[in-house]
Formats: sequence, C-alpha cells, structure tokens
Amino acid sequence: MSLTESEKYHLKKFVKELEKHSARHTEFVTVYIPAGYDLNKVMTQLSQEQGTATNIKSAQTRGNVIDALEKMIQHLKLFKHTPPNGLAVFSGNVASKEGKSDVRVWSVEPPIPLKTRIYRCEKNFQTDILKDMASATEVYGLVVIDSRDATIALLKEKAIVPVLKTHSHVPGKFRAGGQSALRFARNREIAVKDHFKKVAELLKEQFLTMKELKGILVGGPGHTKYDFVDSGLITADVKNKIIGVKDLSYTEEFGLHELLDKSQDELSKEEFAKEKKIMGQFLEFLAVKPEMVAYGEQNVRTALERGAVQDLLLSEALDEEKIDELEAIAKNFSTEVMIISTDTREGVQLRDIGKIGAILRYAIQ
Repeated sequence: MSLTESEKYHLKKFVKELEKHSARHTEFVTVYIPAGYDLNKVMTQLSQEQGTATNIKSAQTRGNVIDALEKMIQHLKLFKHTPPNGLAVFSGNVASKEGKSDVRVWSVEPPIPLKTRIYRCEKNFQTDILKDMASATEVYGLVVIDSRDATIALLKEKAIVPVLKTHSHVPGKFRAGGQSALRFARNREIAVKDHFKKVAELLKEQFLTMKELKGILVGGPGHTKYDFVDSGLITADVKNKIIGVKDLSYTEEFGLHELLDKSQDELSKEEFAKEKKIMGQFLEFLAVKPEMVAYGEQNVRTALERGAVQDLLLSEALDEEKIDELEAIAKNFSTEVMIISTDTREGVQLRDIGKIGAILRYAIQ
C-alpha cells in the first residue's frame, strides 16, 4: 500500500514531535497495538506493568513510569475498540526540569495496518515502525523498447529513475545493395532476437529479486514491444510482473513519460496517478478557464477564506507551518487538501508558481 503525500507528511510530523523528547531514565512508554487486538488485554497488561514498576529503586523514575502508564490507560479507555489499522500510543513525563511533572500521551492510527505488538519502557519513544511506514516506497519497472534500443527505468513513488540504456546493431528495414531479400530478412531477424535476449537478461538482473517491485510497464512504437513480450525470452517470474504493454510515439526519456501517461489505469490506485490527475486538471483550467483556479499564497488564501476552494494543492516544498495553517482553514470549508511532491513535472510547475494552488468551486471576483 502506498501512502498519500498528506499521510506521509502528517506521520512524519507526528514522529518529529515525539523525537523532540527524551527521558533521563527508562521511563518513556511505547505501545503498538495490532489491528484486531483486544484493547482490554492491553489495559490489563499496562496495569500489571504498573505493579512491576513499584519495584523501581529511584522514586522519581518509579513515579514517572507509573504516571505514564496511568495516563495511557485512561487514554485507551476513550476508545470503544481498536481502530481498523491498530493503534500506536506513547506516554511519558516530558518536563524539561528534573523533579517537575508534565506527563503527556499521544496516539495515532497508522495509515497501514499494524502487525506487531510492542511494549517498551525506554529513554526514547520507539518510532521506527512509523518511520518505516512514512518512508516506504513502492516501485514499478519501466521498459521502453524498439527494434534497436531499450531504456529501463524505475518509478519510485513519483520519480522516474533511469537505470540503463542499451543499443543494438540491428540493420534498418531497407537492405544494402547486393544482399538478397531473404538473406537480409534472416540476418535482421537474428539481430532482433539477440537484442531481445540482451534486454530480457537485463530485466532479469534488474527485476527478478526486487522485493518492492509491484509491476512492470512495457511500451514502445510499432509492434516490437509485443514481439518482445511474446518472444519467450523473458524469464517467467519477470514476465508475470508485466501489468501493461502500451503503444508509444517516443523512445528513451520522452517514451518513459509517455508510458506513464498511458498507464493511468494500471496506476489508478497509486498516489502518483491521483497527483498527476489533479495537477493536470489544475493546469488545464489555468490554460482555458483561469477564473476557476487560483495560485500564489494571497490569491489562494482569499479564495479559501471565502469557501470557494474545492481542492487545495500545497507543494511539499512549502514551510511546515504554512501547510498546517492552510490545512486548518481548509478544514472549515470541507476543502480537499493534497500535498504535491516535486518529483513530477507538474509538481515542479506548482513549486515554480508559488507552491500553492487551488481549483475553485466557482469563479470569484
């Protein structure tokens, strides 16, 4: 499952808040509750831990641990049952001065179901699971091929990462003088097959053991890409990962971008496709119906405060405080908020026109 930029942003922000704090002793409590796990069992365990904590020699540490556990138990009582994706809960005395008490509790339902049950009492909150979720990357393989050349790349989240290019010496379609048509055709067929063998081997090297690979998209001009896919030269485990074959007008870098544009059905559940779609709509309106969009902080803020914004587009390059501020206003008007990465051409365009854009519900004067 891939996270939206908004989910990643808020999860990273949550982790950042937790990591601002550290304890002098092992007294920060971290609990991860898996999806479907009984909350009552968790609260029973925490009560038992309170009893165990009475054996801690240091009176201050003992008090901080017991207070953190109590705060967590009371917080868990607010939930009727474990949320669908589980729950991560953190509690501890975060007072900056020793001897003072400021016991706080945080909780979050992760955007991905938790599978691990954890109880920790340490000097720091344990955030590795949440950080891994926020940085998890799903990968697609991209292959653009014709009878002479092939370009292999990866789609990592929204960024096209070129891997390699290969060039063959397949002769053109027109034979040189003196060669019989039959001999020329046979030589060309052999050269094309050698080209296919080389590309198939490269795909095996790149993709066979790539665990995070979700699928492979293949494209190219003419019939060559179909001949390649059906050649029988691609290792079965790699071929089974091919989720789309697309007819393209271009090769190399332009072909990679065209392949993505033509693979929206295959990528429709991915944040990449959603982002390209909403940014495509914004840029189209900007060109043909400019009254239905706004960009730049002041223009968007005015539209937002009047309730005229349907979709608020915020570049990930925007300051965190500004994102939080504009999201808070948007929430008052049920405005959809999407944080746009700078890994796509469209995302770079948003960044370059002020980092803030909006699609409006209606034109405003």
